[in-house]
Amino acid sequence: QSAVNVPRDFEGCSMLRKYFGQLHYLQSRIPMGAEQEAAVPIAWTEIFSGKTVTHEDIKYEQACILYNLGALHSMLGAMDKRVSEECAAGAFTYLRDHFPHSYSVDMSHQILNLNINLMLGQAQECLLEKSMLDNRKSFLVARISAQVVDYYKEACRALENSETASLLGKIQKDWKKLVQMKIYYFAAVAHLHMGKQAEEQQKFGERVIYFQSALDKLNEAIKLAKGQPETVQEALRFTMDVIGGKYNSAKKDNDFIYHEAVPALDTLQSVKGAPLVKALPVNPTDPAVTGPDIFAKLVPMAAHEASSLYSEEKAKLLRDVMAKIEAKNEVLDQFMDSMQLDPETVDNLDMYSHIPPILMEKCAALSVRPDTVKNLVQSMQVLSGVFTDVEASLKEIRDLLEEDEAQERKLQELLGKVPPPQGSPPPPSPGLAEVSKECSKYMEVHEKASFTNTELHKAMNLHIGNLRLLSGPLEQVRAALPSPTLTEDDKQVLQNLKRILGKVQEMRDQRMSLEQQLREMIQKDDITTSLVTTDRSEMKKLFEEQLKKYDQIKVYLEQNLAAQENVLKALTDANVKYAAVRKALAEVEHKWNTTVQTLVASYEAYEDLMKKSQEGKDFYTDLEGKAARLLEKARAACQAAEANRQQILEKEMKKQPPPRPTAPKPALQKKPPELEAGGLDVGDLPPLGSLVLSELPEELRSL
Repeated sequence: QSAVNVPRDFEGCSMLRKYFGQLHYLQSRIPMGAEQEAAVPIAWTEIFSGKTVTHEDIKYEQACILYNLGALHSMLGAMDKRVSEECAAGAFTYLRDHFPHSYSVDMSHQILNLNINLMLGQAQECLLEKSMLDNRKSFLVARISAQVVDYYKEACRALENSETASLLGKIQKDWKKLVQMKIYYFAAVAHLHMGKQAEEQQKFGERVIYFQSALDKLNEAIKLAKGQPETVQEALRFTMDVIGGKYNSAKKDNDFIYHEAVPALDTLQSVKGAPLVKALPVNPTDPAVTGPDIFAKLVPMAAHEASSLYSEEKAKLLRDVMAKIEAKNEVLDQFMDSMQLDPETVDNLDMYSHIPPILMEKCAALSVRPDTVKNLVQSMQVLSGVFTDVEASLKEIRDLLEEDEAQERKLQELLGKVPPPQGSPPPPSPGLAEVSKECSKYMEVHEKASFTNTELHKAMNLHIGNLRLLSGPLEQVRAALPSPTLTEDDKQVLQNLKRILGKVQEMRDQRMSLEQQLREMIQKDDITTSLVTTDRSEMKKLFEEQLKKYDQIKVYLEQNLAAQENVLKALTDANVKYAAVRKALAEVEHKWNTTVQTLVASYEAYEDLMKKSQEGKDFYTDLEGKAARLLEKARAACQAAEANRQQILEKEMKKQPPPRPTAPKPALQKKPPELEAGGLDVGDLPPLGSLVLSELPEELRSL
């Protein structure tokens, strides 16, 4: 009932749209069409004849509501400076294209065409008025006005139709006269502005003929305007003053000044209209207009089946697109892997402009411990001193043992004993044997510790320089780190490679974004409501129309995929030029990393060095004590051995015979006569071996 007696304002338009939309939802769920089970009689009164027309078809109700929507918009347009004509034209167009014309004579094809062109003509009039107020170019205003003429000519043809004439009766003549008056009037306006255009181009002959034609057409409009309201008569008089003045001035100037030939009007190019208005489409399923579907829970099985088919179409579209994307991505990944170009590290020049954080931490830690290097040096010195003391003690013990061995050997020689073979020392006394054994053990331990001590000193000497550097000013640390030296050409090559790598990443990101957009669109795409209100025969067409929404994003994806070949070609060329720069940067980076690691290792080795140094000091302090005690013991043992040797030597000296006499040798005596006469025979002497030792003198016996 509210839809029948709607208020004559935009709220009424909204109400009619909502009702029309809900009828559209209803007719797709309940069989209320012509000759269907739930059809009910629907009656409406025709506008021009006043007859009541009844049909058992819900589409008739929709058609009447749509007609009233267009009529209400046209009425509001007349009341409100004609801003609703496009909406009215849209309603009449949808009615003409989607509903039968046999329901009522009001809905005949000619009547609807008449209404559509009247609405579009009035909408174009509004645009013409605004263009003139905005002082648009004369040629543009002329084209807009020519289009008004074209719309009204179409309306006039519909009025001249015999069917329309019989339906409208006397109204038909009045409407036809008014429309013809408008045709002449706006044709005059079009030629007026074409004359202005000719004047701007200094074509004074054309200006005269255009103004003359405008004057002629305006005179025809004035003839047809008899009986029109005073406002129309006043507008015509004003226009006559403008056009008449323009014509008289142009003719006079051309006759007395320019003397240009005035061409015939039919020899000039006709003004082509510029349609700048259109019938706004009606969408019966737009929830913003119709509101929520109050029959949403009534979904026929056929709609579910159609929705499944549509889902398969969407899945097929997604599979096709993803196959292309995956193929291109595979080529791109393989190419980038072969290039071994990481966009984040290809330009690492910023790395060399500052000290790395890990090194800054070590410098900060050493800054609060200024005695680090001093402590390490002192520890080395103390360790060296203890090491030297131990070595001196052991050497002294070894010297004592060697001296004792030499003395023992001399004693043996004096006593007449056979000395041991060269290199085999005589058996020492039990005390010295124990000292020798302990000395050998300490020497072995000392030699092993000496190797460890040497390595520790090497490590300390290696790290002390680095620790001094880390303890110093940061500028020195920064200067100690290597940095690359690139020419301007090298920098240009590097920047070009970075730019192309950025394009590769941009292409990847855009591709992922478009893919994500496509997936989201497909996931959210639910046309069940539209399927409910669509005839089965129209399903395929609906699918095609709905799938068109993906065309734009598919075009973007295809452009993205097509660009890959050019991008990779450019990247290949840039990489060839980058090869030499890359090698130089790799070498500098290796040196940089090695230096940083060395400095960090020196810092981390400090505590370990101090610990090992302390352990070394503790070890050698203990060994020094043992060596000192052993030295005392060795000295005592050597003294005891020396005293023993003295005793033995004194005993032997007592056994020695007194020294031989040193008196002069006695003179020889003369031989006895018997010897001289013949002497003794050798055989008479006793044999030498028969001499008894006791019979020898003491001096001979000692020998």
